[in-house]
Amino acid sequence: MFNSLSEKLERSFKILKGEGKITEINIAQTMKEVQRALIEADVNYSIAKNFAKTVKQKALGQNVLTALKPKEMMIKIVHDELASLMGGKQAPINLNGKPAVILMSGLQGSGKTTFSGKLAKYLTSQGKKPLLVADDIHRPAAIDQLKVLGDQIQVPVFAEPENKDASDIARKGIAFAKANNHDVVIIDTAGRLAVDEEMMQEISAIKNAVDPNEILFVVDSMTGQDAVNTAKAFNDRLDFDGVILTKMDGDTRGGAALSIRSIVDKPIKFIGSGEKLEDIQEFNPEGMADRILGMGDIVELARRAQNVYDEQEARKLEEKIRKNKFDFEDFQRQINQIKKMGNLKDIASMIPGVGKAIKDVEISNDAFKGIEAIIGSMTPYERRNPDVINASRRARIAKGSGTSMQEVNKLIKQFMETRKMMNMATKMNPKKMMAQMNQLKRGGGRF
Repeated sequence: MFNSLSEKLERSFKILKGEGKITEINIAQTMKEVQRALIEADVNYSIAKNFAKTVKQKALGQNVLTALKPKEMMIKIVHDELASLMGGKQAPINLNGKPAVILMSGLQGSGKTTFSGKLAKYLTSQGKKPLLVADDIHRPAAIDQLKVLGDQIQVPVFAEPENKDASDIARKGIAFAKANNHDVVIIDTAGRLAVDEEMMQEISAIKNAVDPNEILFVVDSMTGQDAVNTAKAFNDRLDFDGVILTKMDGDTRGGAALSIRSIVDKPIKFIGSGEKLEDIQEFNPEGMADRILGMGDIVELARRAQNVYDEQEARKLEEKIRKNKFDFEDFQRQINQIKKMGNLKDIASMIPGVGKAIKDVEISNDAFKGIEAIIGSMTPYERRNPDVINASRRARIAKGSGTSMQEVNKLIKQFMETRKMMNMATKMNPKKMMAQMNQLKRGGGRF
């Protein structure tokens, strides 16, 4: 996500690095490179030009020339302007209705139906009871797709495949929701390969029939400026409330995310960052600006961790660590929780300072596959009692997991060292623990 733009912006700031003195000239040179980076990222030309001009004016107005750390101050100004360009503050979804009605709109292939499922799952995790309404009367496969998604996330789908009146289906779906105590209705509408009058009339009629709390426009972020143009066409007819950018995990240059707010004056509310139904996140302009500039996004990382966090399980795990009883079953559960948080490289890039370090590193979502195979080849007794895994057991585990004896030995050794360190951490106060770690470092020890 934004890898190309991040690299180009980083190169832009190198003009200021090592300069004995910051001048208006090298600030102008830096902003020229920033403008070029934005245009290459498929940001609208006039938006990129105005962005560079605004940053330059603010830099000179805030006395960057005489600042103690001019490069850092320039980056801060660029960061704030990027966040402002994308909306400034996070825009929450409106769920005030009884039920709240969300109308999904967008072109065919934008990921609208899939995102309807993702949004339903997300709202379920927030304590809501959503209903999906299959209102694409032109493509039977869309109805089937939504039903499959509904089954996966255990959310009911209202559909009338024989009914060819989209507005009527929407009204009946809302009536069904009221009768069955659903507090959110997500209406998945028809898309087209291109904007056409028939589609616009149909979705406008649905809007008038149900008076939705939210109209969300779903767009494929990989289409760049085409996404912005399509958003404008839809907004002119629907006056939608917010934008959803899908496929943000792909080779996107970021132009849509950086341009769309300025063109339609509507906030980006969610982004889709993967194929899994868990790969949805609220759009936070500040956090996204952090990530573009390689600063991570610790708020989003904390939110994802919170979603998979179970307080009761955490207390049990802490007690087991205290008693040095942490085992391979616990380890497997921790791996499963990490996997639920989403794409591994995406997660790692949210840690401040890590994004740049791993930009050229391939991190497969199958990174835990070998470890899971080894743990899966252990007997339940061995997983709960790692100390009993002797040489003959290790040989059997290696054979059963399709790995080498060396790989099994390495995993068990690392596990034992980690368990020991975790146990130490629960018994030491922070000062004593830090002293112990420093002693290990001075002595060349490993932990």
